[in-house]
Amino acid sequence: MASNTKEVGIREVPRIDKWIVLSLQHLFAMFGATILVPYLVGLSPAVALLSSGLGTLAYLLVTRGQVPAYLGSSFAFIAPIIAASTLNGPEGAMVGSFLAGLVYGLIALVIKAYGVNSIMRFLPPIVVGPVIMVIGLGLAGVAIDMAMNEPVSGEYSTTHFIVALITLTITVLASMFFKGFFSLVPIMFGIIGGYLSALFFGLVDFQPVRDASWFAAPDVLVPFVTYIPAFSWEIAFIMVPIAVVTIAEHIGDQMVLSKVVGKDFIKKPGLHRSILGDGVATVIASFLGGPPNTTYGENIGVLAITRVFSVFVIAGAAVLAVAFSFVGKFAALISTIPTAVMGGVSILLFGVIASSGLRMLIDNEINIGLKRNLIISSVILVIGIGGAFIQVRDNIEIAGMALATIIGIILHIVLPEKEVSYGKKAMFESE
Repeated sequence: MASNTKEVGIREVPRIDKWIVLSLQHLFAMFGATILVPYLVGLSPAVALLSSGLGTLAYLLVTRGQVPAYLGSSFAFIAPIIAASTLNGPEGAMVGSFLAGLVYGLIALVIKAYGVNSIMRFLPPIVVGPVIMVIGLGLAGVAIDMAMNEPVSGEYSTTHFIVALITLTITVLASMFFKGFFSLVPIMFGIIGGYLSALFFGLVDFQPVRDASWFAAPDVLVPFVTYIPAFSWEIAFIMVPIAVVTIAEHIGDQMVLSKVVGKDFIKKPGLHRSILGDGVATVIASFLGGPPNTTYGENIGVLAITRVFSVFVIAGAAVLAVAFSFVGKFAALISTIPTAVMGGVSILLFGVIASSGLRMLIDNEINIGLKRNLIISSVILVIGIGGAFIQVRDNIEIAGMALATIIGIILHIVLPEKEVSYGKKAMFESE
């Protein structure tokens, strides 16, 4: 960490040249992950950039310009968006995202009224950790399919797998050996390196870039304009429970951010405001056709290294993201990235998601040897990864991660000795 860098306060405005450079750093930090999510679920990367920028600006407004956090596409919602899109197309996924955003708002109201522990008592590490593992491991098949198979025919391709392995290798090396800011953007280096290798193997077609105009409005999905939204209980059961898990992750991010900046954001402006900001950003994304948004750890890392905590720098990155979303050739260039490249990056990313769930158990010193913890974690993992579902009605299912989350919470409520599920380190300290 660069400890010799002069600290810039939350409300300070850097000199314009430094402002632009610092904002670009945050743009690069979030870029790889933010465009990867829509790429995997069949949404527009340009719209994801647009909703990310607008969502971050809304977040800054909701938190009264007191929390320097950038919001990008949430990986937790990849599988639910794919499932919802299979049922009702991308429009159905947007309805589910909107409902998830409303859940953020409701939980923010509960926290405002009753305190953080009113929510966290239902989400101990033994529930949240395995659910996060399910999110990562449940997507393993998607990553391997993209890495190994030709996208059109679906048949095995040695060339595609070689490109994926090259991409993975570059990403791993960047993660391990790069220092400072560069260590925060291994996804970017992996995608760029993998793209160059795909170019060498003849997997890249530049025709879409040649055909695209420099200025082009993102291909947004706007309710009651481009489609008529329709409520579905099945989509609600797919998307809404994931919001509960991402809120637990959000609380962890806020605690880390508070330590980095040296201010208690849980108390001021208050956790209810930051969660509401996430919810508003997700609702905005659902109105545009982008994936749900969440605070990004990569950008927290940038804050830690640069010691520049200015919300104006974060806002600058958001404005740049919005501007890039209207560059047609830029969006076309993203569309030329071969699936093998994204598959190679995803092998590591989805594994990291699963490992972060394991890390939550370790950090909170959860004793898996205790029967209660062993039962809860085992049931969540098998139900979530195994693809179990409950058929409520002919067209309504509660499946996968949603079912695993619900059953995990129920088991935590009904089984005795609840205190052992919080570990030696409480997930959230008493108020």
